[in-house]
Amino acid sequence: MSTPTPNTPRQLRIDFVSDVSCPWCAVGLGALEQAMASVSPEIEVELHFQPFELNPDMPREGQDSVEHLVEKYGIDEAQVKANGDRIRERGATVGFDFDMARRKRVWNTFDAHRLLHWAEETDVEKQRALKKSLFKAYFTDGLNPSDPELLVRLAGEAGLDAQRAREILAGDEFDAATRARERLYTGAGIHSVPAIIIDNQHLISGGQPAEIFERALRQIAGAAPQQTAEA
Repeated sequence: MSTPTPNTPRQLRIDFVSDVSCPWCAVGLGALEQAMASVSPEIEVELHFQPFELNPDMPREGQDSVEHLVEKYGIDEAQVKANGDRIRERGATVGFDFDMARRKRVWNTFDAHRLLHWAEETDVEKQRALKKSLFKAYFTDGLNPSDPELLVRLAGEAGLDAQRAREILAGDEFDAATRARERLYTGAGIHSVPAIIIDNQHLISGGQPAEIFERALRQIAGAAPQQTAEA
Protein backbone atom coordinates (compact mmCIF):
# COMPACT_ATOMS: atom_id res chain seq x y z
CA MET A 1 0.00 0.00 0.00
CA SER A 2 1.36 3.39 -0.98
CA THR A 3 1.94 5.98 1.71
CA PRO A 4 1.23 9.71 1.44
CA THR A 5 4.03 11.95 0.25
CA PRO A 6 5.82 13.52 3.24
CA ASN A 7 4.26 16.83 4.30
CA THR A 8 1.16 16.15 2.17
CA PRO A 9 -1.87 15.92 4.46
CA ARG A 10 -4.06 12.85 4.14
CA GLN A 11 -7.69 13.88 3.89
CA LEU A 12 -10.54 12.00 5.52
CA ARG A 13 -14.27 12.57 5.52
CA ILE A 14 -16.24 11.88 8.69
CA ASP A 15 -20.03 11.68 8.84
CA PHE A 16 -21.09 12.17 12.45
CA VAL A 17 -24.59 10.73 12.84
CA SER A 18 -26.18 12.12 15.98
CA ASP A 19 -29.03 13.95 17.69
CA VAL A 20 -28.71 17.32 19.41
CA SER A 21 -30.47 15.83 22.45
CA CYS A 22 -28.01 12.93 22.79
CA PRO A 23 -25.53 13.51 25.64
CA TRP A 24 -23.10 10.84 24.45
CA CYS A 25 -23.05 12.58 21.07
CA ALA A 26 -21.77 15.74 22.77
CA VAL A 27 -19.13 13.67 24.56
CA GLY A 28 -18.21 11.85 21.37
CA LEU A 29 -17.82 15.07 19.41
CA GLY A 30 -15.56 16.55 22.07
CA ALA A 31 -13.36 13.44 22.03
CA LEU A 32 -13.30 13.36 18.23
CA GLU A 33 -12.23 17.00 18.09
CA GLN A 34 -9.41 16.24 20.52
CA ALA A 35 -8.31 13.40 18.24
CA MET A 36 -8.54 15.63 15.17
CA ALA A 37 -6.30 18.19 16.86
CA SER A 38 -3.79 15.46 17.73
CA VAL A 39 -3.48 14.19 14.15
CA SER A 40 -3.32 17.65 12.58
CA PRO A 41 -1.69 18.75 10.31
CA GLU A 42 -0.71 15.39 8.82
CA ILE A 43 -4.36 14.32 8.63
CA GLU A 44 -7.08 16.74 7.61
CA VAL A 45 -10.66 15.85 8.51
CA GLU A 46 -13.77 17.21 6.85
CA LEU A 47 -16.59 16.77 9.33
CA HIS A 48 -20.26 16.47 8.33
CA PHE A 49 -23.17 16.13 10.74
CA GLN A 50 -25.99 13.79 9.78
CA PRO A 51 -29.48 13.59 11.34
CA PHE A 52 -30.79 11.01 13.77
CA GLU A 53 -33.79 11.50 16.05
CA LEU A 54 -33.77 9.68 19.36
CA ASN A 55 -37.42 10.61 19.88
CA PRO A 56 -39.02 11.28 16.49
CA ASP A 57 -42.53 11.11 17.94
CA MET A 58 -41.87 13.61 20.71
CA PRO A 59 -44.68 16.21 20.69
CA ARG A 60 -43.91 19.90 20.40
CA GLU A 61 -44.55 20.48 24.10
CA GLY A 62 -41.83 17.97 25.01
CA GLN A 63 -41.71 15.80 28.13
CA ASP A 64 -40.14 16.04 31.56
CA SER A 65 -36.61 14.68 31.15
CA VAL A 66 -36.57 12.43 34.23
CA GLU A 67 -40.02 11.07 33.44
CA HIS A 68 -38.91 10.39 29.88
CA LEU A 69 -35.76 8.51 30.86
CA VAL A 70 -37.60 6.44 33.47
CA GLU A 71 -40.24 5.44 30.91
CA LYS A 72 -37.87 4.85 28.01
CA TYR A 73 -35.19 2.83 29.77
CA GLY A 74 -37.12 1.27 32.65
CA ILE A 75 -34.85 2.78 35.31
CA ASP A 76 -35.61 4.72 38.48
CA GLU A 77 -34.79 8.32 39.36
CA ALA A 78 -31.67 7.32 41.30
CA GLN A 79 -30.31 5.58 38.20
CA VAL A 80 -31.17 8.61 36.08
CA LYS A 81 -29.10 10.77 38.45
CA ALA A 82 -26.20 8.28 38.51
CA ASN A 83 -26.15 8.15 34.71
CA GLY A 84 -26.23 11.94 34.59
CA ASP A 85 -23.26 12.14 36.96
CA ARG A 86 -21.28 9.73 34.79
CA ILE A 87 -22.06 11.70 31.66
CA ARG A 88 -21.08 14.96 33.36
CA GLU A 89 -17.73 13.47 34.39
CA ARG A 90 -17.04 12.24 30.84
CA GLY A 91 -18.05 15.61 29.46
CA ALA A 92 -15.51 17.33 31.69
CA THR A 93 -12.71 15.24 30.15
CA VAL A 94 -13.49 16.70 26.71
CA GLY A 95 -14.22 20.24 27.89
CA PHE A 96 -18.01 20.04 27.74
CA ASP A 97 -20.13 21.31 30.63
CA PHE A 98 -23.32 19.35 31.33
CA ASP A 99 -25.82 20.97 33.70
CA MET A 100 -28.42 18.26 34.16
CA ALA A 101 -30.41 20.37 36.63
CA ARG A 102 -31.16 22.89 33.87
CA ARG A 103 -32.12 20.27 31.29
CA LYS A 104 -35.71 19.98 32.47
CA ARG A 105 -37.38 18.60 29.35
CA VAL A 106 -36.81 16.48 26.27
CA TRP A 107 -37.87 18.18 23.05
CA ASN A 108 -38.56 17.39 19.41
CA THR A 109 -35.36 18.05 17.44
CA PHE A 110 -36.48 17.79 13.80
CA ASP A 111 -36.33 21.52 13.07
CA ALA A 112 -32.79 21.62 14.42
CA HIS A 113 -31.86 18.86 11.98
CA ARG A 114 -33.49 20.74 9.11
CA LEU A 115 -31.38 23.76 9.94
CA LEU A 116 -28.23 21.63 10.20
CA HIS A 117 -28.98 20.10 6.79
CA TRP A 118 -29.14 23.58 5.28
CA ALA A 119 -25.97 24.57 7.14
CA GLU A 120 -24.10 21.59 5.68
CA GLU A 121 -25.03 22.70 2.17
CA THR A 122 -23.87 26.22 3.01
CA ASP A 123 -20.57 25.69 4.87
CA VAL A 124 -19.46 22.61 6.82
CA GLU A 125 -17.49 24.66 9.34
CA LYS A 126 -20.54 26.79 10.08
CA GLN A 127 -22.57 23.59 10.38
CA ARG A 128 -20.08 22.40 12.98
CA ALA A 129 -20.35 25.68 14.88
CA LEU A 130 -24.15 25.41 14.86
CA LYS A 131 -24.06 21.81 16.04
CA LYS A 132 -21.82 22.67 18.98
CA SER A 133 -24.00 25.65 19.86
CA LEU A 134 -27.06 23.40 19.89
CA PHE A 135 -25.36 20.97 22.27
CA LYS A 136 -24.43 23.83 24.58
CA ALA A 137 -27.87 25.41 24.41
CA TYR A 138 -29.56 22.18 25.43
CA PHE A 139 -27.16 20.47 27.79
CA THR A 140 -25.42 23.45 29.41
CA ASP A 141 -28.05 26.19 29.30
CA GLY A 142 -31.20 24.04 29.45
CA LEU A 143 -32.79 25.76 26.43
CA ASN A 144 -35.37 24.35 24.03
CA PRO A 145 -33.76 23.24 20.72
CA SER A 146 -37.17 23.27 19.03
CA ASP A 147 -37.68 26.98 19.73
CA PRO A 148 -37.45 28.77 16.36
CA GLU A 149 -36.20 32.00 17.92
CA LEU A 150 -33.34 30.12 19.58
CA LEU A 151 -32.53 28.32 16.35
CA VAL A 152 -32.44 31.56 14.38
CA ARG A 153 -30.18 33.17 16.97
CA LEU A 154 -27.78 30.22 17.04
CA ALA A 155 -27.66 30.13 13.24
CA GLY A 156 -26.70 33.80 13.16
CA GLU A 157 -24.06 33.31 15.84
CA ALA A 158 -22.60 30.46 13.77
CA GLY A 159 -22.11 32.85 10.87
CA LEU A 160 -25.15 31.72 8.90
CA ASP A 161 -27.83 33.98 7.44
CA ALA A 162 -30.31 34.42 10.28
CA GLN A 163 -33.10 35.68 8.01
CA ARG A 164 -32.67 32.67 5.74
CA ALA A 165 -32.83 30.42 8.81
CA ARG A 166 -36.08 32.09 9.85
CA GLU A 167 -37.56 31.49 6.38
CA ILE A 168 -36.61 27.81 6.50
CA LEU A 169 -38.14 27.29 9.91
CA ALA A 170 -41.36 29.08 8.93
CA GLY A 171 -42.07 26.50 6.22
CA ASP A 172 -41.27 22.89 5.37
CA GLU A 173 -38.07 23.47 3.43
CA PHE A 174 -35.56 20.60 3.80
CA ASP A 175 -38.19 18.39 5.44
CA ALA A 176 -38.02 15.75 2.72
CA ALA A 177 -34.24 15.96 2.37
CA THR A 178 -33.72 15.56 6.11
CA ARG A 179 -36.13 12.61 6.31
CA ALA A 180 -34.36 10.98 3.39
CA ARG A 181 -30.99 11.41 5.08
CA GLU A 182 -32.37 9.90 8.30
CA ARG A 183 -33.69 6.88 6.35
CA LEU A 184 -30.34 6.49 4.61
CA TYR A 185 -28.53 5.91 7.90
CA THR A 186 -31.20 3.87 9.68
CA GLY A 187 -31.47 1.78 6.52
CA ALA A 188 -27.73 1.17 6.75
CA GLY A 189 -28.25 -0.34 10.21
CA ILE A 190 -27.56 2.65 12.45
CA HIS A 191 -30.02 2.56 15.34
CA SER A 192 -28.00 4.22 18.11
CA VAL A 193 -25.79 7.27 18.19
CA PRO A 194 -23.26 8.68 17.97
CA ALA A 195 -22.20 6.75 14.90
CA ILE A 196 -18.97 7.98 13.34
CA ILE A 197 -18.45 6.92 9.72
CA ILE A 198 -14.99 7.50 8.27
CA ASP A 199 -14.58 7.66 4.49
CA ASN A 200 -17.98 6.00 4.03
CA GLN A 201 -16.67 2.61 5.11
CA HIS A 202 -15.35 2.54 8.69
CA LEU A 203 -17.84 2.77 11.58
CA ILE A 204 -17.05 3.69 15.18
CA SER A 205 -20.01 3.58 17.55
CA GLY A 206 -20.49 5.47 20.80
CA GLY A 207 -18.81 8.29 22.69
CA GLN A 208 -15.36 6.72 22.64
CA PRO A 209 -12.28 8.24 24.32
CA ALA A 210 -10.12 10.54 22.20
CA GLU A 211 -7.30 7.99 21.96
CA ILE A 212 -9.64 5.49 20.27
CA PHE A 213 -10.58 8.04 17.66
CA GLU A 214 -6.97 9.11 17.17
CA ARG A 215 -5.81 5.53 16.66
CA ALA A 216 -8.57 4.92 14.14
CA LEU A 217 -7.82 8.09 12.20
CA ARG A 218 -4.11 7.27 11.97
CA GLN A 219 -4.72 3.68 10.95
CA ILE A 220 -7.31 4.55 8.33
CA ALA A 221 -5.13 7.33 6.94
CA GLY A 222 -2.19 4.95 6.76
CA ALA A 223 -0.30 7.22 9.12
CA ALA A 224 -0.15 5.22 12.32
CA PRO A 225 3.15 6.04 14.10
CA GLN A 226 3.97 2.35 14.62
CA GLN A 227 3.54 1.53 10.92
CA THR A 228 6.70 0.54 9.00
CA ALA A 229 7.41 -0.17 5.34
CA GLU A 230 7.33 -3.92 6.07
CA ALA A 231 3.95 -3.78 7.86
